[in-house]
Amino acid sequence: MTLLEAAHDLVVINSVSRNEKEIADFVEQRLRLAGHLSVTRIGDNVVASSTGSRMKRVLIAGHLDTVPGNPERVELTSERLIGLGACDMKGSLAVMLAQAQESDQRRVETSWIFYAREEISRAESGLLEIAAARPDLLRGDVAIVAEPTGGTIEAGCQGSMRVKIEVSGARAHTARPWTGVNAIHRLGQILEVVSRYEPLSVMVDGLEFQEQLQAVLVEGGVASNVVPDYSSVTLNYRVAPGRDEDEATNHLTEMLQSVLHEGDVVTVLDWAPPAQPHLANEEISRLLPLVALPARAKVGWTDVATFAQLGIPAVNFGAGDPLLAHRSDEYVTESELADFDRTLRDYLN
Repeated sequence: MTLLEAAHDLVVINSVSRNEKEIADFVEQRLRLAGHLSVTRIGDNVVASSTGSRMKRVLIAGHLDTVPGNPERVELTSERLIGLGACDMKGSLAVMLAQAQESDQRRVETSWIFYAREEISRAESGLLEIAAARPDLLRGDVAIVAEPTGGTIEAGCQGSMRVKIEVSGARAHTARPWTGVNAIHRLGQILEVVSRYEPLSVMVDGLEFQEQLQAVLVEGGVASNVVPDYSSVTLNYRVAPGRDEDEATNHLTEMLQSVLHEGDVVTVLDWAPPAQPHLANEEISRLLPLVALPARAKVGWTDVATFAQLGIPAVNFGAGDPLLAHRSDEYVTESELADFDRTLRDYLN
């Protein structure tokens, strides 16, 4: 079976977030065939660990879920696999699964982590579920998160904050708007500030991280003949390594201070911290020269930040083009899988 065919076996399994049981069953069954591995199932998460006495342990992690889409649209040729999750990240999962089952003659101990619910709220992450139930399974010297990276190392990651701003007004009849305050019109002032935002670039370990701010959800309105007294906007703020939650929140509120009034409410809905690149780490330095392209900053949030919170340096490295992730026509190629397989093998051996 080729790596592309192995990836096909995973892609045809529908594993949209919160529906990972079938693919977790598949992965667990395959891993339990390898006698050299200690396999643990926690919910829809599967961890397979080597049990030798080598000094260092490398964690290789990949998520089992996909974003919503049509899992029945799958096309396999000799060179390419098109389908939901092919790029993000079942191609990399196929490589992980194949290498995990091989006889363990590596220079390091390895833990292969297949986890659920990465594509939705971080609070539901299967990685956090493992950390809560069996933190010992996530102990290691370095971690590789097998997100698609286009053949290079994507170091660190942006933090992600979702903030809801609730804007107050005063109801009135639309024929007599001067007797009230239109909360939706006030929202326009906030959106104007957001639309003028100029991304801040931050250099960390020689890599450029760029912050971003976007309005992603707007709510408001009472009826077609009522001046609304309430509206809200949800913002997504992507922050560079170095900012914590308080700093990010303060930066946002200071930016919007001129258009916020008494009675307006700013609420942080979700916070996923950024992560440092850790390029000077000994194990990451060993991986870097095995990759043809120079390392770059990760655009977006990944679980390298979760590993960083656990005290484990981590990088993103996996098969596939990250620009194809979450698209209806995402795909991965045989050559991309072969390159990832070869580089990972050279690093671990």
